[in-house]
Amino acid sequence: MIKGLEITLGVTGSIAVYKAVYLCRELIKRGANVHTVMTKSAINFVNPLTFQTVTGNPVTFEMFELLTGSEIGHVSLADRAHITVVAPATANIMGKVANGLADDFLSTMIMATKVPVLFAPAMNSVMWESPAMRNNLKRLAESGYHFVEPETGELACGVTGQGKMAEPQQIVESIEAVLTPNALKGLRVLITAGPTVEPIDPVRFISNHSSGKMGYALARAAVRHGAAQVKLISGPTNLPSPVGSDTIQVETAEQMYNATLAHFDEADIIIKTAAVCDWRPSSSAAEKIKKKDNAPPALELEATSDILSELGRRKRDGQLLVGFAAETENIEENARIKLKRKKLDLIVANDVTQPGAGFHSDTNAVKVISTDGKIAGIPLMDKNRVADRIIEALLRYRKRNKA
Repeated sequence: MIKGLEITLGVTGSIAVYKAVYLCRELIKRGANVHTVMTKSAINFVNPLTFQTVTGNPVTFEMFELLTGSEIGHVSLADRAHITVVAPATANIMGKVANGLADDFLSTMIMATKVPVLFAPAMNSVMWESPAMRNNLKRLAESGYHFVEPETGELACGVTGQGKMAEPQQIVESIEAVLTPNALKGLRVLITAGPTVEPIDPVRFISNHSSGKMGYALARAAVRHGAAQVKLISGPTNLPSPVGSDTIQVETAEQMYNATLAHFDEADIIIKTAAVCDWRPSSSAAEKIKKKDNAPPALELEATSDILSELGRRKRDGQLLVGFAAETENIEENARIKLKRKKLDLIVANDVTQPGAGFHSDTNAVKVISTDGKIAGIPLMDKNRVADRIIEALLRYRKRNKA
């Protein structure tokens, strides 16, 4: 999503300027060409040489600066960018733009641009909640500007509240969302991800190798594609919640069953990537089971609720149900059997024994098989790109079966 983009980064006067340096590094790692514009206030926090060293491009901050030859700086940068990101964005810069003021290079450039502008606010929590700021945010939103909400936590002034600039990764995801067509506009998406854990006793459990990466990538993709609502029901993972999604944390198969059914009826698209344990101990010990003469205890198992089958049974007209099949043999044949038996619309099948496509990997290779006989093969690539391709495949299916 980021590779090859021309991004203008506006940096304003906030203690959060140091985060903008990390944001620069992240964007450049992903293949973007970043041009930094700093306000005079921002220079009090970080020297322009820092951004020039990180980006390899000169830093602009003088109001009437020319870039090369006769190129007018604020017009040239506005024309060449795919997106302008202001991070950190102070109350001052947002107030200027909201009220049509252009008295420095950055505000003038924003006034001259036709590309999307994304603000990552950073300020004291009282300023963030002030009536003037609320009015300016409303005016900016009505004018088509975009935002990534500040986080809540301890601020530089010692106050705890909302106002911390979002982390670089969150800003990158917001950039991708702004630049992705809203193909899911108006649709509500429900996704399950990760493993479940079934306790044997307070310190031991049964689980599987699912990392949740594919499900989380799909949640980010759904947000990027403009879904009206994205709910992610996740088993235990070490992954940060995708920006823009409502993440519901569960542990056991029963908890995932209850949470999924609670939100199923309101969803238009349901994508079940979670690796739910098929069995659980029939009883869980209240205390740690002690060794006795090195003899293992008898472990009696019982089946967990089949979430996907229940969703297939309850699915109404207009809902689209997508399942996953992680297989080790007869990949396509087993996936087709599951597709039919569970009453799915599509199934995403992958061979977990294939290098780079197994558990915990950042890449995947899958086949999207639909009930109307179509197969979309997705070769080995980053899971974020795989997620986009899966979204595209299910949208094509939805369009074919609406016609």
